[in-house]
Amino acid sequence: MTDQAPPGSVSGIPATAKPGAQSAVGAAPVRRRRRFPLVWLVPIATALIAGWLAWDAFSKRGPMITVSFDTAAGLTAGQSQLKYRNVVMGTVKTITIPPDLSKVLVTIETVKEAEPLLTDKTIFWVVKPQLFAGNISGLETILSGSYIGMRPSSESGAAKRDFVGQEDPPILQASVKGTTFRLDSRRLGSISLGAPIFFRDIEVGTVLGWDLHDLASRVAIHAFVRAPYDRYVRDDTNFWNASGLSISLGANGVNIQMESLRAILLGGIAFDTAHDSTAPISQAEHRFKLYANIEEAKSAGFGQQIKLISYFPGSVAGVTEGSEVRFHGLKIGEVTRVGLVYDPKTDRIVAPIHYRVESGRVSNLAKTRGMEPINVAEEMIKRGLRATLQAPSLISPQKVISLEVLADPMPGELTEEDGHYVIPAVELGGFDSITTSASELLSKINRIDFDKIGNSLLSASVGIDQMVNGPQIKTTLAALEKAMIDVQDIVRKLDVDGTPALKRLPDIALQLQEAMTKANRLIGSVDKGYGDTSKFHRDLDRLMPQITDAARSIRALADLLSRHPEALIKGRTNTGKE
Repeated sequence: MTDQAPPGSVSGIPATAKPGAQSAVGAAPVRRRRRFPLVWLVPIATALIAGWLAWDAFSKRGPMITVSFDTAAGLTAGQSQLKYRNVVMGTVKTITIPPDLSKVLVTIETVKEAEPLLTDKTIFWVVKPQLFAGNISGLETILSGSYIGMRPSSESGAAKRDFVGQEDPPILQASVKGTTFRLDSRRLGSISLGAPIFFRDIEVGTVLGWDLHDLASRVAIHAFVRAPYDRYVRDDTNFWNASGLSISLGANGVNIQMESLRAILLGGIAFDTAHDSTAPISQAEHRFKLYANIEEAKSAGFGQQIKLISYFPGSVAGVTEGSEVRFHGLKIGEVTRVGLVYDPKTDRIVAPIHYRVESGRVSNLAKTRGMEPINVAEEMIKRGLRATLQAPSLISPQKVISLEVLADPMPGELTEEDGHYVIPAVELGGFDSITTSASELLSKINRIDFDKIGNSLLSASVGIDQMVNGPQIKTTLAALEKAMIDVQDIVRKLDVDGTPALKRLPDIALQLQEAMTKANRLIGSVDKGYGDTSKFHRDLDRLMPQITDAARSIRALADLLSRHPEALIKGRTNTGKE
């Protein structure tokens, strides 16, 4: 039996032993272990994960911004997103209405990456399906719902958190390189937002908008030209309105011009620069004049313009602003203004027509004598240059001013009036024109020498009489009679000799018909014996597959013998797998 330790003892040490007392065997120290509960690991790990998620969300969180719109159609708090280039930049948190009820405030919580994009030059708008500036946009929102689009500027700007959103998307929804110019025009016409800009029939830009200046006396159009085409815009470039169709009736018939179908719907602007232009490349916001059409733009490109005026005493019906001014039938200018005025010198009401002439249309004008164009005009008036009205077409009632050099005009001189040089005018239209033409015709008739013509006719009649009654005519007639007798004899002989041959023609035709019949029978026999439906053709169709199989077997035998020539003696001993 083993002794058991009494109660109150530890490891056989009596409970009554004093602290520090040692037994004969020796006392062992007592140690108590405290264990950490594993159940606390779960909440600790959860707290760590939650803290990390909170820190991650806070680090990715951008600034809170507010965008005001006229309406919040299509936007939903907590769902609608802020996107840039289809990348999510934030989420709409709240949609509220301010106390003045004038707009809608949309609060957006952005991401960290959006912070550098939020400047005073950033544009916001609601993306939804709509037709704007000739383009259909926002079709992807039919299924996904509307969202807020943004377009930051490539230029640096001040940080901003409160914005005013646009109701319409911007014309340029991406950072496109180019230059914006200002085009001044008296009226906007059919040009609209997003109208294309053309350079030699290539669409190179678009209209961004317009402003009113000088108490609405003119319109300044913002024309954006993409790079690299903006380097073709120089200080002497001409811009003109290229909207709709341009229909003109000229010497070559009806001429129809248009830039594109989009220009017909939205309007359009075109520009061109001379290939030999030495003007500098235009900088941004450079101002140009927008001409009404291409003809006016081309006229402006001829350099110096001389302002002229002519007083026509008669009717000026058919002359309007823009009518042509011609010299030698070619256009050298156009009419700028037509009106009526009382002339106290002559005590008559006259119709002054203001027009301009482009001196550059006449090559080398005044260079040979070293004179100014206006001095040349003064010299030409002394030589008979006058302004007249003419109708170039019998169909159209429109008239043009034609500068003519008359042979014997009334005396006149070049004068100046209110900055315009006065060209003397003469009336050559209507009855005056008929009278002038009749006078010229009578003058030509009077210059005809009828006595000389009568003597010539008399001499000609005498010569004809001598020729008709002379011996040569008689000899010629006798020779012709003999020739006719010979011809009749030849015809009689041909009739006698050719009759038997003509009688044999029916027999020859019958023999040819029989030969054709026999040939048809021969062809039918060949087709019946060897045609597609003959027995020979069917046997041939069955024979061809057999020949193909035989050739395939011979090819397989040749391949076998080439690999195993001993098969001629031993035979084929394998299982057939090669």
